[in-house]
Amino acid sequence: MTSADFQSLSICVLTVSDSRTLAEDTSGDYLVQALTEAGHRVAERALLPDDRYKLRALVSKWIADDTVDGILVTGGTGFTGRDSTPEALLPLLDKQMPGFGELFRAVSVEDIGTSALQSRAFAGLANGTYLFALPGSTSACRTAWDKILRAQLDARTKPCNLATLRPRLKE
Repeated sequence: MTSADFQSLSICVLTVSDSRTLAEDTSGDYLVQALTEAGHRVAERALLPDDRYKLRALVSKWIADDTVDGILVTGGTGFTGRDSTPEALLPLLDKQMPGFGELFRAVSVEDIGTSALQSRAFAGLANGTYLFALPGSTSACRTAWDKILRAQLDARTKPCNLATLRPRLKE
């Protein structure tokens, strides 16, 4: 396989919400659809309440699974009292990817102006697994996918991308 070949990745999708069910989860639905349309596989999908210990338990299970290449989390990245995704998941990361959150906020300014500063979106690497934490709105998930993730999870993106780094992440 050359770096110009598409590589289908196995990705888990987690929605963090105290108020939605899977039937009402438009953000998770969007991410699942975007991943599959791009040629990736959805390894597992879940919805959990804003509970840092439940979040850590499930995400830790996915991180420990060598067949999972990445995790997309939507929700819990704001500033309200129950928003706890960063507090729950940042301690699990081996390496943070500061550029993701910075870039996400920068491209979000085009859509939501200075409200972008309220996002605590982040990304990183844990046990060779990518983790991306996005805001809970469907439009924020669309922004992240269209402007960052689609290209970075595609091995054909030049000059470099996250997909082709996968084999070297545990060196």
